[in-house]
Amino acid sequence: MTGIPDASALIRFHDNKLNDPGWPAATNVDAQAEADVWIWVQANHRYNSLLWNEEDRARRTDVGAQEIASSKRLIDQYNQKRNDAIEAIDEAILDALDTLPEPGRARLNSETAGSMVDRLSILSLKIFHMREQSRRADAGLDHMRRCEAKLQRLSEQRIDLAACYDALITDALAGVAYFKVYRQFKMYNDPTLNPYLYAAQARSA
Repeated sequence: MTGIPDASALIRFHDNKLNDPGWPAATNVDAQAEADVWIWVQANHRYNSLLWNEEDRARRTDVGAQEIASSKRLIDQYNQKRNDAIEAIDEAILDALDTLPEPGRARLNSETAGSMVDRLSILSLKIFHMREQSRRADAGLDHMRRCEAKLQRLSEQRIDLAACYDALITDALAGVAYFKVYRQFKMYNDPTLNPYLYAAQARSA
């Protein structure tokens, strides 16, 4: 697809990374160093993987409040970087498309290609971890059966999403569909927009 990854390539990439024992901690992604879409796909998947692990840690009940607060701050940072990568994927794909939507014929897709890549990444994480749960003999047969049923549903969801992603790219290449990069304005991360942050700055000034 003219340098734009198709869904099957994305799924292979996501799954291969999750099967790497060193992922995601051993992989340093300098997303600013390259403009290629795969750099941003990797960055997005890495931050989703880090988010998944940190969300699990944040739900511990055997550690102090300070550790949970540290996890919550990391979650905030990873989520911002994940969203930045989604936007960069969109920009890279739009650059690679090099196709203008046909006036009066093209439909505006409410979901961007980058958002769909992000959802494929998250589904790969759900499938990976649900598969692990479906094999947990120590949890009992009922647990394994329930998780196997959920795994089948997640796999179906990923197949459907993959088809929708490929259809969007195909239609965009034909000029009959397009999407926009709107920017995710995370107000809680901006010290000029979060009232608790700018109030604290005013008190300390």
